[in-house]
Amino acid sequence: MKIILNKNKLKKLIQNEKNLGFVPTMGAIHIGHLSLVKKCISECDKSIVSIFINKPQFNKKNDYEKYPRTLKKDILILKKLRINYLYLPSKNQIYPSGQNKDIKISSLEKKLCGKSRPGHFKAVVDVIDRFIKIIQPKKIYFGEKDMQQLKIIYHFVKKNHKDTKVIACKTVREKNGVACSSRNLLLSLEQKVIASKVYKLLKSKKQNLVKSKSALIEIKKKIYKLGANKIEYIQILDINKLIKPQIKNNKYKIFIAYYLGKTRLIDNI
Repeated sequence: MKIILNKNKLKKLIQNEKNLGFVPTMGAIHIGHLSLVKKCISECDKSIVSIFINKPQFNKKNDYEKYPRTLKKDILILKKLRINYLYLPSKNQIYPSGQNKDIKISSLEKKLCGKSRPGHFKAVVDVIDRFIKIIQPKKIYFGEKDMQQLKIIYHFVKKNHKDTKVIACKTVREKNGVACSSRNLLLSLEQKVIASKVYKLLKSKKQNLVKSKSALIEIKKKIYKLGANKIEYIQILDINKLIKPQIKNNKYKIFIAYYLGKTRLIDNI
């Protein structure tokens, strides 16, 4: 595994790669990331992973500062997987002239997480756009846990980077059912138990929720009773269009964002 800090050096190293797979991460590598990396390795001739905590996509300074940083551990994990390249850029390598706040993305940015996190998805797409221009991968891998992000990136990449294909990978869950996330490292043992109960509750009540609006009100009360500090949203939407389903079918998912203490968790079930 070659560790590269400089984008010009990286470009020279990979300039002749025709089947390069890319997994962008913000570090704190967990089994969800590992599933993306393994899929990338299995499908591509060469693999590259990046670790870059993208400050512009954080709406709160405190959230950015508290984001888990486990670089030494991450490097050891990725070495064992035998990826070809690990790219660790500085802020100046990615943003030599600042953000592109005029980047055009899907109107999906205004739904779900976008309502409470203005500018978040534009910042995510901006950094992915920059990585694709540097790396020019054949395939780029994302998890379905961040379904809204996945849909927005897919729409942008299909329109603006025709030589790169977005690969969606199924959500990986911990043994307790909670979707793998770097933010899980910020949870106490008690909060992890609550998160597990929230997941199991939503999964068991999914059929009721899609049939009845009153069931949604009841489920919110139950989640608060379990110990959630705040529910930002809980909605049932069509996964293909991310719009409220007009017909009851099997394409819907429950989308939720909630807080345990100061840690924000999202999921779709």
